Amino acid sequence: REAESFKEQGNAYYAKKDYNEAYNYYTKAIDTCPNSASYYGNRAATLMMLGRFREALADAQQSVRLDDSFVRGHLREGKCHLSLGNAMAASRCFQRVLELDHKNCQAQQELKNASTVLEYEKIAEVDFEKRDFRKVVFCMDRALEFAPACHRFKILKAECLALLGRYPEAQSVASDILRMDSTNADALYVRGLCLYYEDCIEKAVQFFVQALRMAPDHEKACLACRNAKALKAKKEDGNKAFKEGNYKLAHELYTEALGIDPNNIKTNAKLYCNRGTVNSKLRKLEEAIDDCTKAVKLDDTYIKAYLRRAQCYMDTEQYEDAVRDYEKVYQTEKTKEHKQLLKNAQVELKKSKRKDYYKILGVDKNASEDEIKKAYRKRALMHHPDRHSGASAEVQKEEEKKFKEVGEAFTILSDPKKKARYDSGQDLEEDGLNMGDFDANNIFKAFFGGPGGFSFEASGPGNFFFQFG
Repeated sequence: REAESFKEQGNAYYAKKDYNEAYNYYTKAIDTCPNSASYYGNRAATLMMLGRFREALADAQQSVRLDDSFVRGHLREGKCHLSLGNAMAASRCFQRVLELDHKNCQAQQELKNASTVLEYEKIAEVDFEKRDFRKVVFCMDRALEFAPACHRFKILKAECLALLGRYPEAQSVASDILRMDSTNADALYVRGLCLYYEDCIEKAVQFFVQALRMAPDHEKACLACRNAKALKAKKEDGNKAFKEGNYKLAHELYTEALGIDPNNIKTNAKLYCNRGTVNSKLRKLEEAIDDCTKAVKLDDTYIKAYLRRAQCYMDTEQYEDAVRDYEKVYQTEKTKEHKQLLKNAQVELKKSKRKDYYKILGVDKNASEDEIKKAYRKRALMHHPDRHSGASAEVQKEEEKKFKEVGEAFTILSDPKKKARYDSGQDLEEDGLNMGDFDANNIFKAFFGGPGGFSFEASGPGNFFFQFG
């Protein structure tokens, strides 16, 4: 009678959804009368409502040990197994219910649910081998609808989220499990994996080591720990060689590091950028651009790689590409430095689209006034129309064009103010200088001086000399 009184009070609290008090009274009933299947069954139901499925499973199993014909006990045992992710055991329990009551609708539905979970498990296993991690996450989400307390499903989901680069979500799942079970080696491994893929390698190693303490035979933690240590060592050796100026060795070490783990996207992005820097130091600019491109493909937020590639584009006069990279950088980080780099690239791009007067005269950009004059004298005489009077009409037209361009070049580069505006990328026509209005012959006369005429006379096949009149 006393035990029944405790049970009735427990039922009252259960009806009010005060499951903690219900648990206390069912426990009192069990302590008073430990051989009643229904008391264990009721406490199992309460524990299930509290989300304490492992404890609930033990009570449900005890209830059917006391009374194998206890239908509710078998149902609750099956639900606990299913909630914990053991669909096979759950199926056996529901089948036992149907043996006792073949019309039991709940058991029929739960049996279908267990079959669904088993199917999702099989699909996930195949897709994990195929590295289709998104599909594995989908399958685990569906399975967890029926098995909300299954750590195994949660860990697999978290591992796949980490492999997909969704680190905050993966860490959240693993951390939730560790709060309930701080010794869970799988959860420790996933936490380490997230840190490892976020390039926090030293911290990652600590988690891998802790996971191996809990489960010395944990193969994934063992492999990840080995890769993390090797990657850290190679990267540090490469950095040291670079700082010492041993670029060839640094290149070799970064290349070896890149072969350790292709899945570590963030670290590999840094390694590609580092190797790109080495290639730029070795003046292998196209290879440097290629490395930086690989870096931003792995991590499109990696500002340093964009900056390095942009500088290489500048050095190889690929100004449009440089402007594109500097625009990307400035949109991400609006600093004065990035604004100036973008402006410089835009100026060089603008300059590249107009005539290169230095190239036309064949002089360096730092050429002196005398060097510019000598270059003009040489090029003007070389392309003067009179020198090519016997050539075909097509050749005469081409040489006349070159003669005019040489005059343009000299007009700009021999005038300090015009030269400064040209070098700064300003539009000379906007400054009032219309290059179509001048006469190249007048510049030629002014340069060579003298009031008389001038002519080119032949002194033999292919030989000419210049004569003042």
